[in-house]
Amino acid sequence: MDSRIEKGRVERYRNLELLARQVVEGYIVGLHKSPFHGFSVEFSEHRLYNTGESTKHIDWKLYGRTDKMFVKTFEEETNLRCQIVVDTSASMYFPVERHGDAGRPNKITFAVYAAAVLVEMLRRQRDAFGLALLSDKIDVQTPVQSRAANQTLIYRQLDRLLAPYQPDNGTPHTTRISEPLHLLAEQLHRRSLVVIFTDALVDGQEQARLFDAIRHLRHCKHEVILFHVLDYSQEVQLDFDNRPHLFIDMESGRKLKLSPAALAEKYNAAMRKRVAEIKDMALAHNIDYVEVDVGKGFDQVLQPYLFKRGRMM
Repeated sequence: MDSRIEKGRVERYRNLELLARQVVEGYIVGLHKSPFHGFSVEFSEHRLYNTGESTKHIDWKLYGRTDKMFVKTFEEETNLRCQIVVDTSASMYFPVERHGDAGRPNKITFAVYAAAVLVEMLRRQRDAFGLALLSDKIDVQTPVQSRAANQTLIYRQLDRLLAPYQPDNGTPHTTRISEPLHLLAEQLHRRSLVVIFTDALVDGQEQARLFDAIRHLRHCKHEVILFHVLDYSQEVQLDFDNRPHLFIDMESGRKLKLSPAALAEKYNAAMRKRVAEIKDMALAHNIDYVEVDVGKGFDQVLQPYLFKRGRMM
């Protein structure tokens, strides 16, 4: 069966790199800072020479100036272990009518292509990567590996998410990814990069639990990138024609008939407050927060972010 993922849209990013901002743990020498110190790659600091150890790394120039023997230590670089997390609850399939539109993807389409780009970049860097699809549980979890077979497996799982949305097609209906994120935090034994794609459209209690889960990841010393994916024109601004509309909650099925213009101002203020709360939480815990408006198009969001992150490194 032909893949729904357009490989050309993914491969245009092959020359970019995804680097970790903090130390990570891995198995092979690669691009990223390791918490383990040795005598390779990049100078880190001096330490006093201990009697009996090798003199190979003594800084003799410093000895000549201080009459004391110091050893040069270097910081290893290692491969990255990246866990990609995609919220697959029903609200991520909004807006349904624009599904598959290359110019303006819906939220799940953005997440799928962004995840595919990350996998392509990590594979080329010889880094390890895994995919977790979450709703109210961990629906799919692939191993964190750098093998080509793992990339094929992940592409197969991502491709399934691009199937046309049907309310009765088995798509999880609830955004409750907090508990699965807690499980992931416990399962990822090594310090890793965790990239989360979610619209975070939850009630107040679940939002607090989501914040706790993300803080749990940070407590376990994982670096976190949070892609907050929304359709701003409709989900934040409530930009609809000035006539009565029937709104159907994609997760609960609840129906509500109203005129958007009558509520747009209050609704917009409430949504912007919620977005600001999520952003403030991310900044407070040193989480890389990426505000995604799918209406801007895939390349106009992801490419500037990757370039910006590359300059920060």
